Amino acid sequence: MSERPTIVLVDDSPELRALVGARLRASGLFEVVGEGADGGEAMMLAHEHSPSLMLLDTSMPVLDGLECLPLVLAVSPETRVVMYTGFSGRGLADRARELGASDFVEKSVPLDVLVDRLWRQVADAHGFAGLGGIGARGLPGDPPPRPPRPLRVAGAADVDEVRDQQTLDEHLERYREVFDQAAIGMATMTLNGSIVRANQALLDMVGRPADHLIGLDYGVLTRQHGDHLDEALARITEGGEDLVAFEHPIDSGAGIRTVRVTLTPVRDSKGSPLYAFAQIQDATAELELRRSEEIFRLLVTAVKDYAIFMLDVDGNVASWNAGAAHIKGYRADEVVGRHFRLFYPAEEQASGHPEHNLELALRDGVHAEEGWRVRRDGSRFWARVVITAVHDEAGRLRGFAKITRDQSEQRAHEEERRRALEQQAQLLAVTAHELRTPAAVVEGAVAMLRDGGDELDPQERAQVLEAMASSARRLQRLVTDLGTASDVQTEALALAPEVVSLRGTLMSSADRVHAAHGSARIQTRVDQEVDFVADPARLGQALDNLLENAFRHGRPPIALTGERTDDGVRVTVSDAGPGVEQRLVGRLFERFAHAGTTAGTGLGLYLVREIARLHGGDARYLAEGPGGRPAFVLDLPMSPQVPRN
Repeated sequence: MSERPTIVLVDDSPELRALVGARLRASGLFEVVGEGADGGEAMMLAHEHSPSLMLLDTSMPVLDGLECLPLVLAVSPETRVVMYTGFSGRGLADRARELGASDFVEKSVPLDVLVDRLWRQVADAHGFAGLGGIGARGLPGDPPPRPPRPLRVAGAADVDEVRDQQTLDEHLERYREVFDQAAIGMATMTLNGSIVRANQALLDMVGRPADHLIGLDYGVLTRQHGDHLDEALARITEGGEDLVAFEHPIDSGAGIRTVRVTLTPVRDSKGSPLYAFAQIQDATAELELRRSEEIFRLLVTAVKDYAIFMLDVDGNVASWNAGAAHIKGYRADEVVGRHFRLFYPAEEQASGHPEHNLELALRDGVHAEEGWRVRRDGSRFWARVVITAVHDEAGRLRGFAKITRDQSEQRAHEEERRRALEQQAQLLAVTAHELRTPAAVVEGAVAMLRDGGDELDPQERAQVLEAMASSARRLQRLVTDLGTASDVQTEALALAPEVVSLRGTLMSSADRVHAAHGSARIQTRVDQEVDFVADPARLGQALDNLLENAFRHGRPPIALTGERTDDGVRVTVSDAGPGVEQRLVGRLFERFAHAGTTAGTGLGLYLVREIARLHGGDARYLAEGPGGRPAFVLDLPMSPQVPRN
């Protein structure tokens, strides 16, 4: 056969195609019948020319060499395809041969070696052994050698070329060592995403052997996130970007992990991308930490019950959350950058207390205390504060985390609870005292009647019986007041309102006190007869307590007056005594308020006010009432405003 073997060159670098084509033509051994820039053109040229050889690049846009190799052989089965690539690695070569490649040549080899490798592919298969007067003899079974070139004398340039090649080989070997031994996953892929080289770290990460990974579209590993890969490759090949990163889930064989892929293009001398270099790092722990930090940040930002913020190493506010704004009243732009001493009262600022707190937190790791703090408007609140020193992994102080909670309400509740316990103890002591006297009177009277009742004359018997009756009434009043106070406390006190007479109500109360205290001098006056709506039993209890209070703590005579007002009725109880001590005036109507351990239970006036308010009225004390005398005033509407059933 006299025709030369035909060859098609397919590479996305026009400069490389021109260089290789010129060398092949100069050899006189091949006829270059076509050139293409991508896998699609390779298939068209194979169908059109059915060439003896095709030199096919691995990494090309649209359709890379590994993807189009089976398609080229399908349309031109007799064509021998030699993969011509800038990648290296036995795995890629094996994968190419599995797909049907006849040979695998790295672009780093000299062009003369390339010509020899191509000639070997066609010498036997197409009967070109005698072409060009080949006369060299080879071993039996060896492919015929290509025609010899004219001899030339080696010079200094050849020595330099050999030295340069050795240096290049050393650098290439070092790169391969770094690539293969890297702790993070690395891969070289075509511009379409086909893996042509992968290191051991990546193989371990995906749990696959090298022969399963080489030639595989990396998008298959992304668990249906291949669009991320396509977008990243497009940004490199079309957008001209030099660094593109994306994340995707990956099945590691031990569960689903998340990896971060960083793609960098490897470009030719004119800046055109030849292939992509990928770094693949397991970002699962980092992303989980990032999510935790984000959740924590959202939590801290959203929490309003706690002021949570950071201080720098000098104590200046570095961050601010919604709780801090809510509790302290400052917006972030008003406080960030200012020293946190502004939250302390002036006296604590002057004493250096804020700075001392930071010293304690730095010494002990954390410092907690309760104390007064100051809001933006100048008001104070009781705060529970925790300051924690924050260090980095190297042990360097980065600042302080400060958590503040407004404990004013809790402190008020605690104070109220403490007062309630004190009042309860006081009530028990006073009640015991109040019970002791009438109980002793009843016990003594019963003993007298039992042991010597027959010897008593009628007057003495009457006095004993009256003492018993008076003590019984005193006990009854104590029981009634305790029961009413309990109803008020549990909001169970109810009214049974009906129409009552002002004059009749006052007279009945005066009669009851006369009956209990025969020596009581009560002057009752009602200028105008008035009917109004009230609970007669509760109102009577309030009036009895006012009269009892005047009898026990005031001086006769006691004046009980009633009158009509614009809004209802007014009852005034006054006496000739000195009035209430100034220190007690502010607490007169509080529960258990009294002048001393012998001054009663401290429930009488408290119940007077509660009964008046239950009717929609109120009770008050006047140091100078009618006639300049101290008086208690009870104001009631014509009918209860909020009647209870």
